[in-house]
Amino acid sequence: MENKFSMQIDAKLSNESFIRTTVANFALPLNPTVSEVNDIKTAISEAITNSIVHGYQNKGGTIFLLCEIKEDTLYVEIKDNGVGIKDIAKAREPFFTTKKDEERSGMGFTLMETFMDSLDVKNNAEGGLTVKLSKRIVG
Repeated sequence: MENKFSMQIDAKLSNESFIRTTVANFALPLNPTVSEVNDIKTAISEAITNSIVHGYQNKGGTIFLLCEIKEDTLYVEIKDNGVGIKDIAKAREPFFTTKKDEERSGMGFTLMETFMDSLDVKNNAEGGLTVKLSKRIVG
């Protein structure tokens, strides 16, 4: 099975649930378990929230989303044109956050890595960040 879609959407917290649900629904032809759907939704939620809160600092922007299904695997790419991350390795450490005053847990990348099969995080040459996730569904 192969399929893909892309979209761009305003970087607003009110759009996070739409994106999360859209990606989870897109994965349904792979016949995921309820647990796998929840894993996908959690990881997407973390990536989108990070883009809005950290990348764009809640000041608006655009999130670019690309989702693909190839055979039995869901691939998701989330890109923004925000501020990027100075030290990606440090940011991927559990409990690291730059927003302690906002009660952020610093577990976003850890959750993405836990619930998906792969996580790749890179700063974009033109600014911002790209997060790539994948999850194999054996349904």
